[in-house]
Amino acid sequence: MTAATWRPRRARIVPYVLAVIVVAGMVVLAVVMPSNWHLGDRIGLVVIGLIVAGILHMLARSRITADDRGVTVVNGLRTHEYEWAEVLGVSMTEGAPWPTLDLADGSTIPAMGIQASDGDRAFLAVAELAALVHERGEA
Repeated sequence: MTAATWRPRRARIVPYVLAVIVVAGMVVLAVVMPSNWHLGDRIGLVVIGLIVAGILHMLARSRITADDRGVTVVNGLRTHEYEWAEVLGVSMTEGAPWPTLDLADGSTIPAMGIQASDGDRAFLAVAELAALVHERGEA
């Protein structure tokens, strides 16, 4: 099996566009500030913009990857790796922003790599992942 990866479309485009706007805005702001602003102040503005861009990147990096070994879920700062036997199912209730994975230990984990805001694409991705969980989890 080749690895299958699901990433949200809108939840990636918006943060990256905002990151570019914030960094560009902070650079422009650093250039046009009055002459009583020192170099360190100007650099500080750009650094703040880069920090905001980094936070936006963490939000946009969400993904789910399924391969022969199992499922890898990347949500913001955390990456979770599960073997197929650990994943019992995947569900996305109506109105939920993303699906959840039901785990063998009785817990659940959000799978932010699939976002309901992507519409039919999200429901297709959930169906594909659920089929893999059923196929691989039963093996």
